[in-house]
Amino acid sequence: MHDELTKVDIQKMQEEIDYRLNTLRPKLIEDVQTARSFGDLSENFEYKAAKQAKNRNDSRIRYLQNMIATAVVIEDKHASEENVAGLFDFLTLWFEEDEEEQRIRLVTTLRANALEWLISKESPLGKALMGRKAGERVLVEVENGASYHVVIRAIEKGEDDASLEISRY
Repeated sequence: MHDELTKVDIQKMQEEIDYRLNTLRPKLIEDVQTARSFGDLSENFEYKAAKQAKNRNDSRIRYLQNMIATAVVIEDKHASEENVAGLFDFLTLWFEEDEEEQRIRLVTTLRANALEWLISKESPLGKALMGRKAGERVLVEVENGASYHVVIRAIEKGEDDASLEISRY
C-alpha cells in the first residue's frame, strides 16, 4: 500500500524526523538515564514515563520514515483549471439536507482535520468533489449505502504553501 503525498508533505515529514532524531531523541534518552539513576525501577514512575516518551518518539520516527518510503508523489492535475475543484482549493458548499453553507479546503490525507474543515481528498466528500465544477450538484456516498447531496457554490484556487501542519497521529 502507498500514500499519495505532495513534495511539501514529504518535506514536512522529513523536517519532523530530523527534529525528532537530532533534538528530541537525545533529550529523551538523557531523561531515561536520569530517571534510571533514581533507583528501584519497579517503583520508579519517572523512569516508566521517560521510557514511554522515548518509545512514543521512536514510534513516530518509524511511522514517518515508513510513510516516506511508501509514498507516491502526486501533483494536482486540476491546479490550472479555473472553477474545477482540486487539491488545496477552497470550496464553498451548500449542504442540502442541513440547509447550511460551509467553506472547506481539499487536502492530502496527511493534513486532513475535519474540525477545521480540512477535508481529505480520499474521504467520501473529498472523492466526490475532486474534479467537479462550481455550480454542480454532487452526490456524496458514505458507508452503509447512505448518501447526501452538496452543491458547489464557489471554488477559490489554493496552493500547497506548506502552511498546513501534518497530522500528529
